[in-house]
Amino acid sequence: MTKWLMSIAVLPFPLCAQYTLYACVTTSKEYVVGAKLPPSGLFSKASDGTWQHPGYNHPFLTAIDYDATDPATVYISAGNALIRGSGFGAKWTFLTGSDVTELRDVAVDRNAPGTIYFAHSHGIRVSRNRGTTWQEIGAGLHRKFTEALRVDRQRSGVLLAGGEEGIFRSEDGGKTWRIAGAAGFQVRRIEQSPHDPCEWLSTTQKGGLFASHDCGKTFENLGSIGVGTNLYDVAFDPTTPGRIAVAGWGAGISVSQDAGTTWQARNNGLPKPAVVSVVFDPVKPGRIYASVPEDALYVSDDTGKTWTKDGLEGSVVNRMRFFPEVIFR
Repeated sequence: MTKWLMSIAVLPFPLCAQYTLYACVTTSKEYVVGAKLPPSGLFSKASDGTWQHPGYNHPFLTAIDYDATDPATVYISAGNALIRGSGFGAKWTFLTGSDVTELRDVAVDRNAPGTIYFAHSHGIRVSRNRGTTWQEIGAGLHRKFTEALRVDRQRSGVLLAGGEEGIFRSEDGGKTWRIAGAAGFQVRRIEQSPHDPCEWLSTTQKGGLFASHDCGKTFENLGSIGVGTNLYDVAFDPTTPGRIAVAGWGAGISVSQDAGTTWQARNNGLPKPAVVSVVFDPVKPGRIYASVPEDALYVSDDTGKTWTKDGLEGSVVNRMRFFPEVIFR
């Protein structure tokens, strides 16, 4: 069991595992301020294809990650706090107070047990004791608002952060930062390849898609894809090297089969070319999920050539992640 848990900590998608799709959901269509809050918060997709709500209703969750050394624990960034779900979803604990709001992203360091980072409206914070105490580490950033945050899965303390002025990289756990790319653009998402840890992708507002092939040290624009639009999300296909998808407003979904050299629009069956989050199934090649805001979640089994509704009608899925099934039961 110990070796199996260690494999989760090192690999993005451990071999021979089953996965559950989790979604940070805001049900906002036709909502009126002051009315009873519709079901929102963390949802999971059951084995029979239905969506389940753990029971904790929250209007705005932005991101989720899990603790590989404690498979019953997840960390969720929300509009008002960093929240820990423990005991397979039986208990929810707020880990931050009123001094921090508008949390945007969360990342657990797989190589430093107990170390959690989150991005928020005025910087980045870290805890090295599973959320008991926090330290602000965004002092080296000129503009503090941070939208995206990732920890290198192979090197503890190597961070990639995206804010209003581009992508920044730290090699010392946030003590110092330097610009890595996309200078002058608002960064929306940063992701690391499950196939090559030195390959990274980042989406931006108006600037298009940026790629790194040197472990996040430098990023270069991939060309015309998404330039002039808002690209909200990017996803690598864990089953197929070179296959990636980007999601945006006005662009919908575009898929590349050759690591970003060429692109194909994949919006047939979507109600509009507006997608805020996208994720590939780590087990079933060609299966991809996309959230069309205030409409529904859609699924495709042919890499986006055709789409069908998959539930969560009237919602905005702010983030989706596949986790090994041991996370919640």
